[in-house]
Amino acid sequence: MEKETAVKTVKSTNSLGAIRIADEVVSIIAGLAATEVDGVAGMSGGLVGGIAEMLGRKNFAKGVKVEVGEKEAAADLYVIVKYGVRIPDVALAVQENVKQAIETMTGLSVVEVNIHVQGVSLPEAEAKEEEVRVR
Repeated sequence: MEKETAVKTVKSTNSLGAIRIADEVVSIIAGLAATEVDGVAGMSGGLVGGIAEMLGRKNFAKGVKVEVGEKEAAADLYVIVKYGVRIPDVALAVQENVKQAIETMTGLSVVEVNIHVQGVSLPEAEAKEEEVRVR
C-alpha cells in the first residue's frame, strides 16, 4: 500500500511506470519564471515566507499558489513590481513566461495564470537616501 503524504502530486502512468510531479515543484517553476521577467522586483510571500528567509532558507515558491489537476494547472502569483514600469505589460510578460515554463517542464496544460500586484519596489538610490535622513 502506498504511503499518503501531505504533498499533492500529479501522477501519470506509462509502460515504464509512474511519473509523479509534486505541487511544490510546479510552484517553484512558476516562481522562478516570474522573477526572470524584467520589471518584477520579487514575490510577496507574507509573514511566513519572510521569517523563513530570515532564517536562511530561500523559498522559491514564495508568493505562488497553484492548483494542479491530472492534466491542467492554474496559478496565482503575488508579485512586487519595480517602480516606473508599466504594470499591465509586466503582468502580461509574467503570465506568458510562467505559462510557457510550466507547460514545457511538466507537460501540464496551464488554464490560467492570475497576477496579483502586491506592491511597488522603490529604486535603491531613493531607499538609501531615506535611511540617511532617518538617522
